[in-house]
Amino acid sequence: MTTILIIEDSKELANVIKRELEQENYFVLQAFDGNTGIQMACQHSPDCIILDWMLPGKDGLSVLRALGEDRITPVLMLTARSDEADRVIGLEMGADDYLSKPFSMRELLARIHAIMRRNQRIQDFLKNDRSPGQQTIQWNSIVINPIEFRAESEGQDLGLTRTEFDLLYLFVNNPKRVFSRTYLLEAVWGENYIEGDRSVDNAILRLRKKLGENGEMIETVWGMGYKFRGDL
Repeated sequence: MTTILIIEDSKELANVIKRELEQENYFVLQAFDGNTGIQMACQHSPDCIILDWMLPGKDGLSVLRALGEDRITPVLMLTARSDEADRVIGLEMGADDYLSKPFSMRELLARIHAIMRRNQRIQDFLKNDRSPGQQTIQWNSIVINPIEFRAESEGQDLGLTRTEFDLLYLFVNNPKRVFSRTYLLEAVWGENYIEGDRSVDNAILRLRKKLGENGEMIETVWGMGYKFRGDL
């Protein structure tokens, strides 16, 4: 069941939203201040967050900062601030959508449904990237067999782990595309990125080493992530 976290200090409004969402078959969690909201977001990994701008403890923008720029969970901000500049600030801080108070429950539900549809398309795309096809790929001296999850160089098995194979397959099938660490961790490991997690960097370091002279084809794009610069 899809989980939605409401971070809203008005218990009356939060309960109304909760009731409407539950009628749409969402599982709803509630937090009434920013600090609790951050804790619940980290603990429960909700599929969507409804976040009020003005909150006790930490305001909505502080919550967005705490959740991080690499956050995958979509956020719908609620606020009584209607100025365009305020909306821009919220969106630039990482909110996925913005709804000014007062609002109708019908519009709120429409916004949530739209966010969840977009998120599902993203998840489907990630799933496709995680699912190797059936065609053997030849690249330089490397032969990649997605059926056996095996890569060889001049007939010698490279001894890739499943994670290293998935990374190589993703890179080779998307030459010159830049992948962020967030995307790679979600696509290959199926986990959310946590600041300071070196799993991606360490796996790419091992993969480069196993590829030998071909390893230099996986480039670091500073401040962004990694890309494969070779053409098939």
